[in-house]
Amino acid sequence: MPEPDIAIPSRAPADVSADDTILPFEVAALDLRGRVVRLGPAVDSILTDHDYPEPVAKLLGEAIVLGIMLGSSLKFEGRFILQTQTDGPVRMLVVDFMTPGKVRACARFDKKVVADAIAAGKTSAGALLGRGHLAMTIDQGSDMSRYQGLVALEGGTLEDAAHEYFLRSEQIPTRVRLAVAEEFRGGDGSARRHWRAGGMLLQFVPRAPERARVPDLHPGDAPEGIALPAMPEDDAWVEGRSLIATVEDVELIDPEVSAERLLYRLFHERGVRVFDTAPVRAQCSCSRENVEAMLRRFSQDDRDHMVENGVIAVTCEFCNGSYVFHPADVANGEADSP
Repeated sequence: MPEPDIAIPSRAPADVSADDTILPFEVAALDLRGRVVRLGPAVDSILTDHDYPEPVAKLLGEAIVLGIMLGSSLKFEGRFILQTQTDGPVRMLVVDFMTPGKVRACARFDKKVVADAIAAGKTSAGALLGRGHLAMTIDQGSDMSRYQGLVALEGGTLEDAAHEYFLRSEQIPTRVRLAVAEEFRGGDGSARRHWRAGGMLLQFVPRAPERARVPDLHPGDAPEGIALPAMPEDDAWVEGRSLIATVEDVELIDPEVSAERLLYRLFHERGVRVFDTAPVRAQCSCSRENVEAMLRRFSQDDRDHMVENGVIAVTCEFCNGSYVFHPADVANGEADSP
């Protein structure tokens, strides 16, 4: 006998926006699944603690959203590390997402070149990143091998790089939207800026294997003029990627538009199912004990070269936390308490 249909409860979308959350969803009628990320205090604390120039902060904010969207798909305890290395003014972005929901991030950039770019109005993501690569690393711990995927950055955006990665590495039709902006709030007689960020990831994952086929990648060495075979896109994916293309940046970050309300706007005709949200918080993994252990792994000669004004000072690039040690303490004894 066929199994009875299981009724899925329905309700109106929530009107209240929940910041620092990951909301998984699916549109079963179109074989779509995805996640919506909404960040408020978490991204604000990371970006304001470093006081990055605005274009650098926006770029790092996008990387944070992307890292959380991809890292939150891990089904095990571990880390997802997103890192760019390029020849542009922003040489490096690093996002370290630790399951189930801790994130830290930082950027390295040339202050003078970034200032010149701002003065010249050349602050697009492509102009700041330049050319290089985006690496995505999955770390399951010291007893397991790391997995790393690489995709070229060629003057485009992080969205472009994500699309290229899924096309070449996962071969899953995917679209990503990222948005970062500052919100100005009044209070105590003055306005304060707060960073907000948001994003949406949408993937086409059909149950039927024949619908999951994607066109072959360009071989790169086909003779000029040779027409490569074309494969029509599935109508469900055409509809899905067309709908996510209509999402505006403000909808991804507007505190007055909840993630559920946004999904309802997009997919109410087809029906959209949401799952439990997962919280995200900004938290660095550095500690005095970890830094001490790291220093002890250096040779005595290396530690001698680290000494300035009689002490060894270490500053965490992620959280700006500072740790000061006496040379003798990290060599042979317990480190002094802060």
